[in-house]
Amino acid sequence: MDTHRPALDWIDQQVPALTEELMALAAINSGSFNADGVTRVAERLAPRFAALADEVEWIEVAPYRSTANDGSRRERGLGKALRLRKRAGAPLRFFAGGHLDTVFPVDSPFQTARRLGEDRLNGPGVADLKGGLLVLWLALAALERSPQRERIGWELLFNPDEEIGSQSSAPLLREAAGRNHFGLIYEPAYPDGSLASARKGSGNFDVVVRGRAAHAGRDFHAGRNAVVAAAHLVQGLAALNGERGALTLNPAFISGGGPLNIVPDLAVLKFNVRTEAAADEDWLQAQLERLLGELQSVEGITVSVHGGFTRPPKPFDARNQHLAGLIQDCGRALNLPLAFKPTGGCCDGNNLHAYGLPNVDNLGVVGGEIHSDREWMSIPSLAERGKLSALLLLRLANGELSWT
Repeated sequence: MDTHRPALDWIDQQVPALTEELMALAAINSGSFNADGVTRVAERLAPRFAALADEVEWIEVAPYRSTANDGSRRERGLGKALRLRKRAGAPLRFFAGGHLDTVFPVDSPFQTARRLGEDRLNGPGVADLKGGLLVLWLALAALERSPQRERIGWELLFNPDEEIGSQSSAPLLREAAGRNHFGLIYEPAYPDGSLASARKGSGNFDVVVRGRAAHAGRDFHAGRNAVVAAAHLVQGLAALNGERGALTLNPAFISGGGPLNIVPDLAVLKFNVRTEAAADEDWLQAQLERLLGELQSVEGITVSVHGGFTRPPKPFDARNQHLAGLIQDCGRALNLPLAFKPTGGCCDGNNLHAYGLPNVDNLGVVGGEIHSDREWMSIPSLAERGKLSALLLLRLANGELSWT
């Protein structure tokens, strides 16, 4: 530890300035569909990280495709991704990343950060994930101050669409997985400081149900009610909960109908599935086909489905356990006991694992109540988690720890 003490002490000294920087980042609205705001967050971060990098690349990503309430498919533009690389030819290379977007849209009333006493911030994205991006900077800046840095190279990706499934940035994650040995993702740690082991997989589905409009009084029986058909589908989907292990299904959105004197001819349903094992996907697809077949057996009702599984389950396999063990070893050196526990949540770590890259994916700040206006992060965890990642990288760089 004495060898690394100057770098770790340097991290402690950065916390006051980084706290102010985090509050400034939180004040930039970067809801996933606020493309300008997402890009502005990247532009604010870019000079800080570019000063450490060999290569800096701004990347336009494909638009996000979704189903509108009228059943049509639409595209929405996204902010830019930012990719940086250092020592691409080093013998040991890692990928690190985090997302620029938040769940808070441009018209959200939750737009600024504030202090909650001396040790906490409350604000949009302070934990998920803007605080984590600053933890990553601390770790990299500490590494780049070390004379052993030449042995280890890195690639960073700040993507604009993680909160909506990383549909457009998935190809960039796949590319990175093929170039590196392990991954570090800076989602927030849990409120008790623990980290994620196994993660569930996830899929998002849009179902467009079309019927036949008719006068609700004069010609009711000639109509085919799309809202009723969609309601039957919701009941069938909800009944799948508890049928297969820990798989859960959440019908989360439904739209349809209009004037009360018209039999509605359109309904749009959206639902999310969480899977525990890869085989769950085939089971769910079979159940969905069965339920859709029942709907479409009614004359005049047609159904179309969009979307699918975007994040496979992430098991806590041997390679992930090895990386977790290295991190726990560094935690012990810092008097920071770390537990790993499974979660139903998912993130880009799922995608990276599916592409063959072992990773630990919530190395960011300690925080909680994310995706709500109560979101908070622990200010001391900026240094605490910065030192954890820095020590891992420094010890890998000088050979104290071995990746293989």
